Amino acid sequence: MDKRDYYDVLGVDRGASEGDLKKAYRRLAMKFHPDRNSDDPQAEEKFKEATEAYEILTDQEKREAYDRFGHAGVDPNQGGGFGGQGNFGDIFGDVFGDIFGGGRGGRSGPARGSDLRYNLRLSLEQAVSGDTMEIRIPVLATCTDCNGAGAKAGTSASACPDCNGSGQIRVSQGFFSLQQTCPRCGGRGKVITDPCLTCGGAGRVERQKTLSVKIPAGVDNGDRIRLSGEGEAGPNGGPAGDLYVQIEVSEHSIFVREGRHLYCEVPISFADAALGGDLEVPTLDGRVNLKIPAETQTGKVFRLRGKGVTQVRSAGVGDLLCKVLVETPVKLTDAQKRLFEELKVTLGDSDKHSPKGKTWFDGVKDFFETLKS
Repeated sequence: MDKRDYYDVLGVDRGASEGDLKKAYRRLAMKFHPDRNSDDPQAEEKFKEATEAYEILTDQEKREAYDRFGHAGVDPNQGGGFGGQGNFGDIFGDVFGDIFGGGRGGRSGPARGSDLRYNLRLSLEQAVSGDTMEIRIPVLATCTDCNGAGAKAGTSASACPDCNGSGQIRVSQGFFSLQQTCPRCGGRGKVITDPCLTCGGAGRVERQKTLSVKIPAGVDNGDRIRLSGEGEAGPNGGPAGDLYVQIEVSEHSIFVREGRHLYCEVPISFADAALGGDLEVPTLDGRVNLKIPAETQTGKVFRLRGKGVTQVRSAGVGDLLCKVLVETPVKLTDAQKRLFEELKVTLGDSDKHSPKGKTWFDGVKDFFETLKS
């Protein structure tokens, strides 16, 4: 039976890249895998056909010969250079190595250490003005006795007997022959027969590390400070990871921060709200004088410009917004109660003294009239 065109077998154009070929072969290999199609006798043939096409088209010399002469250029029976299906385990590992952990990568080198996170709680004042703080963290550090090698002083690691130092072993899984990371040496290709007494062969030990952290002015909740190389030491002498300091700002007794602005509530007396007056209010820079105009209503917001926060990534300074709350007097004496009774009489029902009250009662009246209709 005549062989199908290799490009048609994989379903790609003649100018397909190696990446396109790999994607196409992976799709077909998964679809026609004999172990997944035990009830389909044609699946194995289609699988072999796709494997043959992939091997030819990913070999530059064979592909050029095939493009010039067709199957005759790669068929050994017709003077070509193709000698069968080659090493299928290598092909499978090349295409599926990122899934099954095999492939042609050889033994793994020293890995990078893990990144760490440290939650650092600050007061609002510290976050706004910046600070330098010392923190103490537990880390896996390089063992100083063996310098991370894991072997006892005067000895060294030897080649792994299971993988002969390659870091990979070949195993059979049904129809396939695969390469996988050697379980004995973890892909390192070496084993330690005489481990370091301090770290037990791990090359790393747990210890407490004290670091000085510079907090830039203007940090806020959720900001992170990266300390490069201050994470855990890498296994097998690999480079250390990073330490990320996560900022958490405590709630303040007076101020609430939103971005570069600060907010606070300022209680004022009934008399100051009605007659006006001067009031001292706190800021992060000290006290300032706030002038309360006469007839100030509760909920009125006063803006103190430049009394907010300078954010880390912004040059502008925010504002302090003060919301006044008019306090109703409590625990009145009899004399004070009489004065309020006199005031109540003088105020009467005049709309000019309670403009919002008139608007509200007019709205209530309209509401009930609407219900009646």
